[in-house]
Amino acid sequence: MLTSTLGLGFLMGMQHATEADHVAAVCSVASRGTGLRAISKHGIFWGIGHTLTLLAVAGTCLVLRTTVPDHLASRLEFAVGIMLIGLGLHVLYRLKRDAVHFHGHTHGDGPHLHVHSRTGESGADPLSDLDHRGTEPLPWRTMAVGLVHGMAGSAALIVMTATALKSPWWGFAYVLTFGLGTTAGMGLFSLLIAAPITLTAKSLTFANRGLQFVIGIGTCLIGARILLETAPAAFGIG
Repeated sequence: MLTSTLGLGFLMGMQHATEADHVAAVCSVASRGTGLRAISKHGIFWGIGHTLTLLAVAGTCLVLRTTVPDHLASRLEFAVGIMLIGLGLHVLYRLKRDAVHFHGHTHGDGPHLHVHSRTGESGADPLSDLDHRGTEPLPWRTMAVGLVHGMAGSAALIVMTATALKSPWWGFAYVLTFGLGTTAGMGLFSLLIAAPITLTAKSLTFANRGLQFVIGIGTCLIGARILLETAPAAFGIG
């Protein structure tokens, strides 16, 4: 019975990874990536951060035999909404900052098309510049986003389920398998979102900029929706 409960926790974790706010957060952070491996790494590290926070919160609640208060959970979810709006605005800011335009020149051997970027020198390939700036050993920023996400929303429900189990150790194991499922689910989903980002980046078309614009606007809208939904419970409004 308990083993099947852990298996269910893993599957629920995979489903949890596909929630709109989670996907929006990872998309906004990974939108500048140009490779399947780099983008999928963002998803995995988001899951690791999410799991670490869940384990910390669950461990505390299991030891104290308590759950996360509803008003606190709502305020944490409100904070996630603010974070998502910030991530979305940052995507739009980068999009404007790195604006790319094409300019033609005529030389002795004929006309040439040059690419210019506000962040690079004339004639430089903006994608190579973006790749260079985006290179990092580990995506700590994405992990930090996962840490914040792990404190809010349905995390309170997961902890409640864990505390309902007979043994604190089984409750901790349930949260761990849930977190592993979330990490696996987001890693797999990141591969799916990596395909259009990578293809449009390599082709150097305006499709990549359009995709980033959609990601930025969509992330802001999801964040705004969370603020509107959680503000009454978080601050006693209405």
